[in-house]
Amino acid sequence: METNQTFTIKDKKVKLVEGEFTPSQASDILHALIDQKINYHKIENLQHWEQDHNKDPKPYIQRIQELENEKKAIDHYLSNIKKEGKKLSIDGVLNLKPID
Repeated sequence: METNQTFTIKDKKVKLVEGEFTPSQASDILHALIDQKINYHKIENLQHWEQDHNKDPKPYIQRIQELENEKKAIDHYLSNIKKEGKKLSIDGVLNLKPID
């Protein structure tokens, strides 16, 4: 006896980071997240290059540069927070949604 069941996959939220941090702690957390994403793009680029040496690396290189620029912007922002003697609140939520 076969049954036809349809499952609906709902959106999912993942709370990645939440809390109050010193600028130094925030820097460590944010740099770790961004560095992980940079490494992901470097590996993706290498894997695609190994499959096809003619594969254009520009999208990967561009995204890596954008992330490096974000790190610099974060450093500047956190430097200002530190100068003011303040802590920082981070609320990092990932929103996952199935797409067709």
